[in-house]
Amino acid sequence: MVIIPAYNEEASLARTVHELKRHTPYDFVVIDDGSKDRTPDIIRQEGFPSLRHAVNLGIGGSMQSGYKYARRGGYDYAIQLDADGQHRPEDIAKLVREITEGGWDMVIGSRFVEKSGYKGSLSRRAGIFYFHQLIRLLTGIPVHDPTSGFRIVGRAAIEQFARSYPTDYPEVEVLVSLAKRGYKIKEISVEMRGRQGGRSSINWSKSIYYMLKVTMFSLIRKSFS
Repeated sequence: MVIIPAYNEEASLARTVHELKRHTPYDFVVIDDGSKDRTPDIIRQEGFPSLRHAVNLGIGGSMQSGYKYARRGGYDYAIQLDADGQHRPEDIAKLVREITEGGWDMVIGSRFVEKSGYKGSLSRRAGIFYFHQLIRLLTGIPVHDPTSGFRIVGRAAIEQFARSYPTDYPEVEVLVSLAKRGYKIKEISVEMRGRQGGRSSINWSKSIYYMLKVTMFSLIRKSFS
């Protein structure tokens, strides 16, 4: 099951889904997180399988809805694919092969585990390095691309995430939580693109809030685990 969280993604959603359908045979669901643009109209016109939130819950709420959907459907694996076109659906085969053959609980599509063509801003790369160091300090696991949302998880993680999932900016918190529970996590190299349309909802103030929040909650979990 491919979970596609979408908030105000009218510029890229249809292209992303059609590309997914060309490259994979997998079921998918679009989680419309209370979009205020034409995203709901596009979903309806295209006939995409979807769930809609009446209000915006953030990426964490969207992904938890997707994991609940995957659990009810009895899926063994769930893949997160961003609606903005940054993730290449043709790389899903790599994630599936790694998790099915390697027995991992989560496999992350990484921009940094090997050299790639990705060029992010200095501030973004600094944030990624910060979280790489934080996760390594707290768990001993060296995750090179901790903010990557391009991930596949197995049944055990689906069950865990359907019950509990961080509400906003969850990528790093999820890694700390799984690592502390002994889940096996692997990174593999993928190519990522720039956003294919629309605008990111993350700005400087949200980025600072994100770093402080994740650091605080990660330290609390370590102290009481």
